[in-house]
Amino acid sequence: MANPKLLILSGSLRKGSFNRMLLREAARAFGEAEVTEGDLGLPLYDGDLEEAEGVPQAVQDLAAQIRDADAVVIGAPEYNKGITGVLKNALDWISRVPGAAFKDKPTVVVSASAGRTGGETAQFMTLSCLTQLQARLVPGTAVLIAGAMDAFDADGRLKDETSQKLLSDRMARLRAEVV
Repeated sequence: MANPKLLILSGSLRKGSFNRMLLREAARAFGEAEVTEGDLGLPLYDGDLEEAEGVPQAVQDLAAQIRDADAVVIGAPEYNKGITGVLKNALDWISRVPGAAFKDKPTVVVSASAGRTGGETAQFMTLSCLTQLQARLVPGTAVLIAGAMDAFDADGRLKDETSQKLLSDRMARLRAEVV
């Protein structure tokens, strides 16, 4: 496979989020690929809405992106010691789309947080949700970037060599799953 399709998903909607920076670094470390960033700016999950109007087109589009990707990397920020509402909402909506978009999809979760744990709790919660969605979670040492406000340089690159190596190793492992 010459150019695998890599889908990146940020659990933060903020354009300048630390997790978006980490996802760009992950894509760079993954190597040559067709990289797409999925849009998690979805309406809140509402069973009544789903019953009345069906699954929104934006959710169907996201599910199609997941299905079409060769691999997925999720940036899971931590808000108040948990998964972000944006990310949980997206996973809840995706679970409603027929066809199990994440089933057997090679997936890695990474986290960057201003806090001292680097988003460990959010990452654990995200992995738990993805297990229910039957994603193929690629094992490896957790990528948790603590103190994220100081972890990236002015160009959005990880400054710490240990973090760079850890991320590169995880992305090499993910790439090995698809090429």
